[in-house]
Amino acid sequence: MPVRPTAAPLLLAALLAATTLSACGGGSGSDPDTIEVSFKQSTDNSIKVLDTYLADMKKQFEKANPGKKVKLVPIKAPDSEYYTKLQQMLRSPKTAPDLVYEDTFLINSDITSGYLKPLDPYLEKWKDWDQFIDTAKAAAKAEDGKTYGVPDGTDTRGLWFDKGIFKKAGLPENWQPKTWDDVLEAARTIKQKVPGVIPLNVYTGKPAGEASAMQGFEMLLYGTGTGDEDPLYDTASKKWITGSQAFKDALTFVETVYKEKLGPDVSDALDPNIATRVRGEFLPEGKLGINLDGSWLPQDWLEGSGHEWPEWSEKLGLAAMPTQNGQAPGKVSMSGGWTWSIPSKAANPDLAFKFIETMQTKANAQKWYISNSGISVRKDVAEDPEYVKAQPGIKFFTDLVSITHYRPAYPAYPKVSTAIQEAMEGVTTGDSSVEEAASGYDEELKSATDNQVIKR
Repeated sequence: MPVRPTAAPLLLAALLAATTLSACGGGSGSDPDTIEVSFKQSTDNSIKVLDTYLADMKKQFEKANPGKKVKLVPIKAPDSEYYTKLQQMLRSPKTAPDLVYEDTFLINSDITSGYLKPLDPYLEKWKDWDQFIDTAKAAAKAEDGKTYGVPDGTDTRGLWFDKGIFKKAGLPENWQPKTWDDVLEAARTIKQKVPGVIPLNVYTGKPAGEASAMQGFEMLLYGTGTGDEDPLYDTASKKWITGSQAFKDALTFVETVYKEKLGPDVSDALDPNIATRVRGEFLPEGKLGINLDGSWLPQDWLEGSGHEWPEWSEKLGLAAMPTQNGQAPGKVSMSGGWTWSIPSKAANPDLAFKFIETMQTKANAQKWYISNSGISVRKDVAEDPEYVKAQPGIKFFTDLVSITHYRPAYPAYPKVSTAIQEAMEGVTTGDSSVEEAASGYDEELKSATDNQVIKR
């Protein structure tokens, strides 16, 4: 997430955004036969996976419902800007669409703000809801016990590695590290034997935003225990955790990567476009040995993506991220995903849910998972042999669902994530020691959660 602007530019940006939104039209209420669907459009003009899929769904829906129309309203912006623009739209009936694409990262903030409509009355009558796995359902459920979104897939995370670089370094092609030290040792070997490439990428700092917190830090933090306890949030006391050795251990790993120059140059690591560069430049051009990242990467390399790389499955290997010391269950993953939600101020909610039903037939859901390199949250799709063999890597990442973790789905989480990113950035640049960064995080956590913290 970029560094916050000063107050004056922030106010100006908000006013300009509001002007832009109000100029878009009269919201979703002007036509009872038309639903407006807002979604995040990639800032990379060559990535049109979601646009193409929604255009197909629009065509299907309009054919099956004569006289009804779907108006697609893309929001072309980086993640942080998308969240801001979406929340501005949701505040007023004049600008609120009928259906919105919500990241599970922020959905509870929008629920708490009263921006979203509970979907339980629709879900009770929808037979396909029984096909969704419980963990995915929980991602869109609020503290009030109601469900505010229908997930359209999930994701898992692991280690991508370049087989050619590994061969040059004398590392095994079927590499599966058992501990964090194994990962670092492989990176050190690459640095020594294959100069000129980046040994290991771990996303870090505020510019990469949630990628730093989730793909980077939490993949470490959630591998420090045995998987029985959440290391960020204490569910028994309903408080956030400060003072933990696990937090410091995860920070130490990040510090080691950048202190020993095993990662990208710090200026590259703190480039807001680092994730795009990893997918479009570092990996395809053979410049990166190991990448801690998500299951969705191949969507950038599919035919028609603009970054076609059909041989990626021959060039890259996959390994699960190990737990810190190899303790059970031996590997770790984090999962997130997106949901389709209906704004509380939507003019045509019934029609909007009908569009969700169109997108979420088994066939259409399966089509989306495959085109998006997504992981199925539907049991019937996950069991379908066509899904399993549709793309290299799908089985590997789907198998990680059994041991995966989800972020604490509470309204304070986005602020907690920012505090994590700041702590990471401190040890990445060397401006803070691990102790200083962890202490700073604890103070930020108290502020972000109204002092709802517990020491562990």
